[in-house]
Amino acid sequence: MSSAEKSLKKGDKVTWKSHGENVHGTVQQKITKRTEAAGRTNPSTRSRATRPGARRCTRAGRCVMAEQTDTYAEFRDAVNMTPAELRKWLGSDESRDVGQKSSAGAESVGHDSGRKIVQILGKKKTELTEADEKHMRKVVGYVHRHMAQRPDGDVSESRWRYSLMNWGHDPLKK
Repeated sequence: MSSAEKSLKKGDKVTWKSHGENVHGTVQQKITKRTEAAGRTNPSTRSRATRPGARRCTRAGRCVMAEQTDTYAEFRDAVNMTPAELRKWLGSDESRDVGQKSSAGAESVGHDSGRKIVQILGKKKTELTEADEKHMRKVVGYVHRHMAQRPDGDVSESRWRYSLMNWGHDPLKK
């Protein structure tokens, strides 16, 4: 942690880069150790009922991992675009132009995520795999973090919005 970060306190105005744009905000809380934030939970604080591997079964005998049940609900809250809306968005030039890429011309991380989200949304809850659950947690964390970084002004045609849309969340959708 830099000396400038150490001196930050609640109420300080801060600026950082997100998706190539300057984002402004105010320090709400200083976090100096691992804690629950942005849809992620410190594993040591999980209760026995939601510890990875704990199972929840219905009367019909279908069992899912307890954590998957919670992740599924958070994922459905974070992803507010339908599979058809997301599929159409992913076909746009704007969608392909935003996001972090490993090399020039490569698909961005968010665009790849959007394709996975469309597949997940096409499955029944009981068909979800561990890989699906892992990706759903990644999506929830991304959406929570980036919603907290909303830039000032009109975001309707911003890289910030376009990046979120690649992850299945349109911040302008009610």
